[in-house]
Amino acid sequence: MGSALTTIGLPVALGIIMFGLGLSLTPRDFARVAKHPKAVIIALICQLLVLPALCFGLVLLFQLPPVLAVGMLLLAASPGGTTANLYSHLFRGDVALNISLTAINSVLAVFTLPLITNLAIAYFLPGDESLGLQAAKVVEVFAIVLGPVALGMLVRWWRPAFADRMDRPVRIASVVILVVVIAGAIVSNLELLLENAGRLAGITVVFCVLSLTIGYLVPRMLRVDRPQSIASSFEIGIHNATLAIVIAQTVIGSVEMSLPAGVYGVLMFFVALAFGFLIRGRAATGDVHAPDGSERDEARRASAPDAAEAAPPER
Repeated sequence: MGSALTTIGLPVALGIIMFGLGLSLTPRDFARVAKHPKAVIIALICQLLVLPALCFGLVLLFQLPPVLAVGMLLLAASPGGTTANLYSHLFRGDVALNISLTAINSVLAVFTLPLITNLAIAYFLPGDESLGLQAAKVVEVFAIVLGPVALGMLVRWWRPAFADRMDRPVRIASVVILVVVIAGAIVSNLELLLENAGRLAGITVVFCVLSLTIGYLVPRMLRVDRPQSIASSFEIGIHNATLAIVIAQTVIGSVEMSLPAGVYGVLMFFVALAFGFLIRGRAATGDVHAPDGSERDEARRASAPDAAEAAPPER
């Protein structure tokens, strides 16, 4: 990729995306975890423990070259983002829970992303000291991930009306920037990408499908409400590909390591959309288990306003 886009364009693009995330966050989003601790704990266990182990198994199964294997685990360690919130909204998930999970994952990623990436490099590229996230690079990851988020939250606290007005434009800009960044990463490294397109397409699609499925079925089997399970699914199944590309190219300094995130970033949109329609269809024909009392109460509360609107006014 051209040096200007790598050194300037990618960090700026990610900064805008993470700033937009911060504009949508308040301290209440972190405190909300106490209302749904079960859903949050299950989602975090899946995100931080199950997915890296799953990705490691897939990397061995698909026999990826070492650098691409590390790139896949870097992607698996990346948190969700605003795209997950968008899909959750489209398919009637608990968007508030999505926002809380994104906030927590973004903080945890400062520690878990370097840890998982360094373990992957130690396993697949032993003795290569030119790669890896040393202490100075971990600080750089901290600044890349949390700096713009903290600034966005500060703007929301200082000028809430401005933050509300900017929320939608920044969300739209984030999606556009995401598409441009991924397209640029692919086009600029097209020859390198074509050499590995077949195996990267296969493993990224399988990883995305399994991530979405685990994120939905595990909470459902543990009797988490359906809207929260949908939120968990998209939060776990949709990773911040832009963050993985930026870390690979600008922090670690490996264009090849960013290719899995670039391919994933394109295919993920279609896989997640198909998965969303699939689970929406399941809602009409039945689910993993019958609704428990809390879901029935939620359904009655949701239908109450509709019934009130349908009733004729008193005279």
